Amino acid sequence: MGMQPDDSLSRFSDDDLETRLLNALANLNRIGSTINRIGSGNAVDERTALRMIVEGATQVVPGASAVIYAYDSRMRVFVPESRVSAGELAKGVPGEQPRPDGMGWRAIQQRQRVLSYEEPHFDIDPVKARAGARVVACFPLVVAEEPLGVLYVYLAEERPFTGMELLMLENFVNQAGMAIFQIQRMAEVSRYLMRKEEELERLRRAGLIISSRLGLKETLEAILEMALEVTSAQYGIFRLLEGGGSRLVTKAVAGAGLGHPYTQTLAIDSPSISMWVVQNRQPVLISDLTEEPWSSIYFPLDANVRMQSELAVPLISASGRVLGVLNLESPYKNAFSDDDRILLQSFATQAVIAIQEVRLLDAVQEIPQLLLTRTRDEVLDRLASLACDLLNAASSGIWLVGENGADLVAGARNEAENTFLHAKECSELRAFLTDEVVLIPRWRLPESLARGLFEEGSWNFVWLAPLSSSPDDKSWGWFAVFVLLEDASQGGEWEKKVMGMLAHFSGMAILYASHLEELRKTQEQRAVAEMFAAVGDLATNLLHQLNNKVGTIPVRVQGIQDKCADLLAEDRYLASNLAEIERSAMEAMLAVREHLIHLHPMQISLVNLKACVDMALESVNLGSGIQVEEKGLAELPQIPAAQQSLKLVFSNLLENAARAMGGKGKILIHGQLRDDSVRVLVTDSGPGIPPEMHDRIFDLSYSSGQEAHAGKLGFGLWWVRALMMRLGGSIRVESDGKTGTTFILQFPKAGQ
Repeated sequence: MGMQPDDSLSRFSDDDLETRLLNALANLNRIGSTINRIGSGNAVDERTALRMIVEGATQVVPGASAVIYAYDSRMRVFVPESRVSAGELAKGVPGEQPRPDGMGWRAIQQRQRVLSYEEPHFDIDPVKARAGARVVACFPLVVAEEPLGVLYVYLAEERPFTGMELLMLENFVNQAGMAIFQIQRMAEVSRYLMRKEEELERLRRAGLIISSRLGLKETLEAILEMALEVTSAQYGIFRLLEGGGSRLVTKAVAGAGLGHPYTQTLAIDSPSISMWVVQNRQPVLISDLTEEPWSSIYFPLDANVRMQSELAVPLISASGRVLGVLNLESPYKNAFSDDDRILLQSFATQAVIAIQEVRLLDAVQEIPQLLLTRTRDEVLDRLASLACDLLNAASSGIWLVGENGADLVAGARNEAENTFLHAKECSELRAFLTDEVVLIPRWRLPESLARGLFEEGSWNFVWLAPLSSSPDDKSWGWFAVFVLLEDASQGGEWEKKVMGMLAHFSGMAILYASHLEELRKTQEQRAVAEMFAAVGDLATNLLHQLNNKVGTIPVRVQGIQDKCADLLAEDRYLASNLAEIERSAMEAMLAVREHLIHLHPMQISLVNLKACVDMALESVNLGSGIQVEEKGLAELPQIPAAQQSLKLVFSNLLENAARAMGGKGKILIHGQLRDDSVRVLVTDSGPGIPPEMHDRIFDLSYSSGQEAHAGKLGFGLWWVRALMMRLGGSIRVESDGKTGTTFILQFPKAGQ
């Protein structure tokens, strides 16, 4: 039979009892104060607090010894290294720990104290029995239903613990449990803070990598490596949205032992965890990839490596636009925690900054080179493409305003249904334009305008920016980028600034091309002027000498006629030839004087274009098979020009048209008045001029293979172009090379 507990206090005097109670309370107060200082910066550790507890327990029960062991509830084992003892009976041996079937295990399992004299089938630990222990009390240290350790109290005498002793020991047990709990909490906090410090250091390193201006691939790979270091992941991959959000493209992969990683492009409608993250715009932590719904949409990063868990987060910009997804994978189940998810989202934020900065810097570095080395249309096409890449847009277009509307001169991705916007449509679109970039929902645009822009369904918002080289300049058109957004809030300041930058560079490209064209024209006009000056001097001298020589012919013919009148009267053949020689000489002298006019500086005055055309028609012989029609010439204002030079221009064009039509066809001469110019279009119904010949026909060396007509200089269209340049105008040709040709002559208005 076990011993009966002795609840009597009669064997203690009142003074002894009061003294023991006061000492016990003092110990409890001291232990509590010690526990409260744990983690406060004072040098108090777990062993110090527990040693105070076991020492206090021995003071509550005179002659007793005490031992405390910590218990790892996750591993379900006692921790021998945590042993703390006080008293002779508690002296242990190296490696000592609670027995698997002893009172310590029973106390942990039952979550209540175990007294040796109440459990006769339990034997006291032989080591303690040999040391003299006769009675043992074992108390579990439990906090919030979690066992943290056990407290053993040994007596060397055969007696039960008194009720007061058990009550005081229970208090020490509670203090011991709280001490271990507090210490473990502080250890966890310390480990957590150390991990966070490491994470912050890696985030700082990620920021340094971004600021070092590496390429996008190198930056993403470095971020992946850091993500692998701080998580349980073995492999990682970055996929970015491209094609207006229609596909995910792999940009970086990291991980040891990858043989043939699956880096193919993923279509937006393909089932995959990455696409699920993009479409739902939220991270996903998958503990077991073999479970549904993930197993049906998961495909391995590497076919030769079996993955068990995955962590994926979306890359979302400050404006809420999804740029892509960051995936981590592990060959172990339950490899990732919420802390890993939070950390990976931080890395994703750094990646978004890197993606936007690298793309923007690459664009800024590329554009100036384009402006210097490419044509206007090539620059605008590239800017339209960059807009789609930087803003993840479905399509983009650049329209330039003309006389009757606006032409689409550059675009990327989807083709517009209508590449020309008429004046009414331009007016509707201009109503939305301001001096700044604006984001307009599709529903606000007139349906006819929205339908005529880009494919329906591929966009629901449009960025609009006016094109000009500076805010004070008149807009030449607009830059439009068509995007698919959930709402207007996804169009943030970054996107607005990028759009403004691209529109500004577009305006610079147009202005630069315009200046280059003006410079080319100026240089060409100067070259023509210099050539005319030189040719004029040479021709004037040559024709002056020729005129002098030819001028003697009529004089000599008249002398022969006077001296040989009788002979000439008898010889009609000789008389008629002398008369023909005299006439030819006189006509040659007249032709010299007429052509010298075109080599001398022009005498500019206001002339009537219809009158010049009529004079040209009178001077040429087009033949009966050529029908000429005039339209709008009478309504044209007078222009500053040289009448004789214009007559020569029109006569050359008319004769060229007649020859091209083989002497049979129709010529339309159409006058048009524009805001800043006057135009005359000369259109024939001939076979046309191939597009590749449009520039060559104006060369001085170009020849159609036909003989020059009498009375003409024989320089053809080069001469026409040179005269138009001297008049401050221009000429160009339009023809598909199959049906008809139109020469467009453009003249400045009076006062320009």
